[in-house]
Amino acid sequence: MAEEWNLNKLKEVYKIFLNKYNLPSFEKLNEDFQIEKVSEYETDFIVREIREIITNKFINYLRFIESILNPSNGPMFMFAVIKSLGNKEKEKLTEMYKEIAKIEIDLIELDLEYSEKKEAEAVKKYFELWQRIKKDFSDIINVIKNNLDTKEENGKGNYLG
Repeated sequence: MAEEWNLNKLKEVYKIFLNKYNLPSFEKLNEDFQIEKVSEYETDFIVREIREIITNKFINYLRFIESILNPSNGPMFMFAVIKSLGNKEKEKLTEMYKEIAKIEIDLIELDLEYSEKKEAEAVKKYFELWQRIKKDFSDIINVIKNNLDTKEENGKGNYLG
């Protein structure tokens, strides 16, 4: 009888990779990236699946930053978001954009030829990147939240188009 695949089994198997490649703890990765989703389906490529979950989060953030930095076809609410940010926040977003954009290039390389070791290195690298930028992202979101209503009230009646 085959063993059932579940969250406990995933954690058990992850420990092998954690020790083999010195990966971040399952708990820390799960806290930031919800990697427990890998327990929903059995796979022979656990590290790759975890890396894909991590990169999906980065890609979503990349698209959000793109909408702020280049709003030409973005949703209307982005114009209010952009107005709520100062130059300091926009510069920080540009720096973060450049760092996250490098991940898209990495993805192509990782998808061309599977390597468990390279997948593990990417997991470590992206986890470390997230630890560096999540505080900045949080600060920027707080600026947006705090200034969004204020800037809109001051600019009543302004035409955005």
